[in-house]
Amino acid sequence: MEQPERQSSFRKCSSAIKTKVVNNLNPACRSGLQLTLKGKFLVAQNRGKSIPGKLVSVQIYSGTEVDPSTGKGKLSEKAYFEHGGSTKNRHDAQTMTYKIRVDVDSHFGTPRAFLIQNNYNKFFLLSASIEISNSQIIFYDCNSWIYPFKKTKSNRLFFSNRCYLPIQTPRALVELRKEELDRLRGNGTGERKEWDRIYDYDCYNDLSDPDKGPDHLRPILGGSKLYPYPRRGRTGRKPSLAGPSTESRPQALIFDIYVPSDERFGPNKLKELKSNCIHAMIHFLPPKAESLLQKSSRSFDSFEEILDMFSSNRNQKVEGWIRDNLKKMIPVEHLKEITRAMKKNPPKFPIPQIISENEWAWKDDMEFARQMLAGTHPVKIQCLKNFPRKSKIGVESSINPSIIEQKLEGWTLPQALEQGRIFMLDHHDYIIPFLNRMNKNGICAYASRTILFLRSDGMLKPMAIELSLPGSSLGYEVPKVFVPAKQGTEAALWQLAKAHVLANDAVYHQLISHWLHTHAVVEPFIIATKRRLSVMHPIHRILSPHFKDTMHINALARLILINSGGILERILFCGEFSMQISSELYKEWRFDEQGLPADLLKRGMAIEDPDVNNPTGIKLILQDYPYAIDGLEIWVAIKKWVNSFCSFFYIEDDAIKADVELQGWWSEIRTYGHSDKQSETWWYEMTTLSNLVEALTTLIWTASAQHASLNYGQYDYIGYPPNRPALCRKFIPNEGTSEFGEFLKDPDKFLLNMLPDRFEMSLAVALVNVLSQHTCDEVYLGCKSSPGWIDNELIQNRFAEFREELKEIQIRILERNRDPKLKNRRGPANIEYTLLYPETTSTSGSKHESMRRGIPNSISI
Repeated sequence: MEQPERQSSFRKCSSAIKTKVVNNLNPACRSGLQLTLKGKFLVAQNRGKSIPGKLVSVQIYSGTEVDPSTGKGKLSEKAYFEHGGSTKNRHDAQTMTYKIRVDVDSHFGTPRAFLIQNNYNKFFLLSASIEISNSQIIFYDCNSWIYPFKKTKSNRLFFSNRCYLPIQTPRALVELRKEELDRLRGNGTGERKEWDRIYDYDCYNDLSDPDKGPDHLRPILGGSKLYPYPRRGRTGRKPSLAGPSTESRPQALIFDIYVPSDERFGPNKLKELKSNCIHAMIHFLPPKAESLLQKSSRSFDSFEEILDMFSSNRNQKVEGWIRDNLKKMIPVEHLKEITRAMKKNPPKFPIPQIISENEWAWKDDMEFARQMLAGTHPVKIQCLKNFPRKSKIGVESSINPSIIEQKLEGWTLPQALEQGRIFMLDHHDYIIPFLNRMNKNGICAYASRTILFLRSDGMLKPMAIELSLPGSSLGYEVPKVFVPAKQGTEAALWQLAKAHVLANDAVYHQLISHWLHTHAVVEPFIIATKRRLSVMHPIHRILSPHFKDTMHINALARLILINSGGILERILFCGEFSMQISSELYKEWRFDEQGLPADLLKRGMAIEDPDVNNPTGIKLILQDYPYAIDGLEIWVAIKKWVNSFCSFFYIEDDAIKADVELQGWWSEIRTYGHSDKQSETWWYEMTTLSNLVEALTTLIWTASAQHASLNYGQYDYIGYPPNRPALCRKFIPNEGTSEFGEFLKDPDKFLLNMLPDRFEMSLAVALVNVLSQHTCDEVYLGCKSSPGWIDNELIQNRFAEFREELKEIQIRILERNRDPKLKNRRGPANIEYTLLYPETTSTSGSKHESMRRGIPNSISI
């Protein structure tokens, strides 16, 4: 059934390509097409000049009147970009403004789509609008690169921001809707080019680099029981010469890797990301290294020397270093541009917050525990109901209950367990099978279990740490147990044990919670959305802002972060086994456990609440768990918004069952995107409104708030490596050995030698500095990407209500941060918890600001 359109009669449309900041439309052009063009087509010699006449054209499709000869909407004659002016927006991007007059007959109907043909250089189209003679304005959210016709061999089609379920599509748009979806679907063949808009799935067969030798061989992830994994976007690159089952690899620091053109960064962001990477490398990596890739094994000599990494003096005399180390990796024009920018505005690298007020706060046991609830990785801790807890691999903890019972503030251990006061950070079962293979080449790693007790003041107190190594036979382990002490040898040994726990936690944080559970698992949803849901589909419309830039940042991660010899292999103790661990833990992944309430229940951090007035359905065990408290409020707000949106389009469950695009989308996610999990019974049946709402809420939560909580606090916690080292280079020495004597002589020196070396530590700081920055074109949760993002006033009003709810959450978060009773909101380091602060007044990001507030809509960095 078609949705009625308001008919209009007019002779001419005047069209304008304009930037978001240009508001001075010509009053004489009361009807017209207004496009927003943001151009990389303006090369240096042409900067500020208009597009030469008749090289870019536009045609408008009617959404209500059908051309009987084509079965599609009536199509206007071509109109050309001929006049324009330039301006600069606040991010210094060159922009052009055009107004184009299009002649149509009086029975043309309402325009609902347009074609654009580009015979010029590529440019970035931000948005478009058509103003009809009766002052009705029809908006188009474009945000897309437009490539020359000679490369794409096709014109680019854009639909207006009105949503239709498939059965409601106006007859004039039915064939266009089908053709556009067909055009986007790949068939698993062919090498993709930069200008392609083709979406297809592939395994992770591009992490190896066999052309560099056998040390760079890695398993193919996905498509096997041994190494299951989510699928990625297919590039179709040629096989490597030495390994025909793996893709060849492009040059890393040029950032040249295929993603569909609609998924590529806008012109500002890629430039900004490259600049941030270079700035961080220049500042943090050892300036005296002969080569960027040279690895120095020297340790820092003191904690003061580590602090010197943040000194502004390190920005001086870097031109020669840039020339010698980067000229072979990055195009000359980029280097010149970055060098000029550094001279004009030298980058500043603030002191990480963990040491900004107290440089020794990271050593505090209560801060160590608090970060499990309010740090950059607050999603692993669990509440115990029995102790010792049975291991999945059959090895129980060696921590003697008597050690714990002595320090329970008068509680017996059974009482404390029953009251939900015993917690564990468990990094044992998944690490122990890999340790014998990982503990070589200077790596010294344990599997760990950390036991904590909930004090009466609401803070967690570490009680014991168990560090284990595999024994000489299967099922046998060699454990060590450490307990807190205030001074002396036992206190120094406890500090070493905490460092090993933190190295375990860093691996799980980066590879599982951050990369796998947000970046990797979301990508198949993006591909399926583009292949199966038309841009006119309401579910495509609500999800699209939460997919911005994810495929591109994931492609870059495969290029420089998670590949063989990549940054994560260099800084994490698991090295070449990093992605194998990620694959192993994907075996445990369940989509129905990724929502926040389900995750908290799984970890025992909450219990089910029968109160029907509680929208979360759960009750927290810990009343001062900042991540969970703030996160549940965000979760409820997202779910309420999603429910109101979906309820508008799906009046009854039968409409969901009858939606062929939606059913195809959900089926493809299971059978292609997460095909290694397709036989699992926990997938939601996409037959009810409640299941659709739960699935979409989970997806939006994962892409926005969950990712923000794991990513944007990295610099302030990991930026000072002793607080969260990613590897250790020494085991804890046994009493009576020469190493133990070395430890007794200078415990701090032993700790420094145990921590990552200069290169590893500096590389880790440079990485988290880049990852923690909000970029210039960021759009935040509750903020619109454009004024006319959807052509429905009721939905716009409901979105405004969502935004208002987020503003109320902001107020409540600030109130909680000021409450002295809630000690985990700040802790000994005095870092207020703002990683889930919505910041709805923001519409775009800024240069690096420590612990910047705001939840970006998508996994965009």
